[in-house]
Amino acid sequence: MANIDEYLTQNSQRFEDELCELLRIPSVSADSKHKADVRKAGDWVLKQFQSLGLKAEMIETAGHPLVYAESLPVAGAPTVLVYGHYDVQPPDPLDQWISPPFEPTRRDGNLYARGATDDKGQMLTHVKSAEAWLKAAGKLPLQLKFLIEGEEEVGSENLYKFVAANKEKLCCDVAVISDCSQFGPGQPAITYGLRGLAYFELRLTGPKQDLHSGTFGGAVVNPAIALSKMLSALIDEHGRVQVPGFYDDVLPLSDRERQQFAALPFNEEEFKKQLGVEAVAGEDGFTTLERRSARPTFDINGLTSGYQGEGAKTILPAKASAKFSFRLVPNQDPAKIAKSLERKLREFCPPGIKMELVQFGGAPGVVVPLESPYVSAAAKAIEHGFGKAPVYIREGGSIPIVSDFRQQLGVDTLLLGWGLDDDNTHSPNEKFNLADFHRGIKSSAALWSELATVKRK
Repeated sequence: MANIDEYLTQNSQRFEDELCELLRIPSVSADSKHKADVRKAGDWVLKQFQSLGLKAEMIETAGHPLVYAESLPVAGAPTVLVYGHYDVQPPDPLDQWISPPFEPTRRDGNLYARGATDDKGQMLTHVKSAEAWLKAAGKLPLQLKFLIEGEEEVGSENLYKFVAANKEKLCCDVAVISDCSQFGPGQPAITYGLRGLAYFELRLTGPKQDLHSGTFGGAVVNPAIALSKMLSALIDEHGRVQVPGFYDDVLPLSDRERQQFAALPFNEEEFKKQLGVEAVAGEDGFTTLERRSARPTFDINGLTSGYQGEGAKTILPAKASAKFSFRLVPNQDPAKIAKSLERKLREFCPPGIKMELVQFGGAPGVVVPLESPYVSAAAKAIEHGFGKAPVYIREGGSIPIVSDFRQQLGVDTLLLGWGLDDDNTHSPNEKFNLADFHRGIKSSAALWSELATVKRK
């Protein structure tokens, strides 16, 4: 690795400058006004691969294009699929940015710009590590396949279609994604588990129009009250979800996992202070870290009913609705939970109220076995790049493509986050620590060496 590390050191400033080039492109996939900018960012990524001599192409979809590239196969060595995205979230609200979102600015060792950590900066670490091998060593020690999309921030609909239709093209032994975070500053991590998601909207309709609450109150069912009762029936005072069969398929945490959670440097008082709350809450019998990353949950995400304007208006609303979600752990089936949920809600829906339950999609949770040789290889690579061994964590959020890679390609994914929890992803003043950017590149370069020694199944 000496020649590789030397190349990375010699080219570190250029790597930062090239990241700034990409960050200046406002590739906001959700805004049709930026359609040309999204394509421009895809072109930029494509040219990076072409400059390395990789076989690269831009693949058109019904939406924004995919960029695909691959190096030559290496006999006896694994093939690794690297996923990332070049699109970004909208920058609003603009007045809260200290520096303009698409004018990358260095401050206090960080690079501020929309997409700095989510996901342009993290994605680019793997491109630059491949460059280091090709330029300094002349070849890669294994085959790399890159799949970089432009629709992650709007749901990746066309990506899933492409993966399902191109299993042979994407055939690999393991996938790698860097679109998450370290455990904390100076403490790298391997995320070996993700929660899944089942998201719903419950819509209730009562009278044909809003009614005077004095004239009609007490004579008809109030949809807002019905909604409140129905939602409260979904969780008990112990933090346990009350959908029948919800816990039937939940994989319990192993003793090893619980010991690892307990050993993480987590300060609950600092956590409460960070969030501005006086107390934590959740399912009885589990710690805060276990609840937020490795146990299933129910949360109301939005409520709508009745008068919302200034002052008072005494009405009985005609409609009420709520958006809510369940975070799922491995083995829980979103479709099975949806059926049980609907039966439960219809049972509690009172006469005089029409109910509609809409599901907005779902994804199962995933866990990569800690005994995996790919996980061991990643740990060695991260220690080389960061100078410190990683801890093993589970993430409470969802990355649906990870489930898709397992279902469609039959492979696990290494989730190697170089970012930090305070990087303001999706918020004003998004940033990426430049030291972590370079440590990520160094770790990625070492990863290709370590993975090349893993025997293929």
